[in-house]
Amino acid sequence: MQSQTIKEKITEVVMAQPEDATYDEIIRELAFSRMVDRGLEDLRSGRVISNSEMANRIRSWQK
Repeated sequence: MQSQTIKEKITEVVMAQPEDATYDEIIRELAFSRMVDRGLEDLRSGRVISNSEMANRIRSWQK
C-alpha cells in the first residue's frame, strides 16, 4: 500500500467534512488528524510511556 502525500491526506480530511462546515471546524479536524498521525508515529518509534509513569509525572507537577 502506497502512503498518502500530505496534500492527499489534507484533501481527504477536508472532503469528509459536511458542506456547511466552517473554516474553524475544518482547521480543528485537520489539527486532530495531525495529532493522531503524530501519536501513531510515536507509537511505532517506541516513544511512549506507561499510564503509571504519566500519572507519576503529573503528580510531580502538582507539587
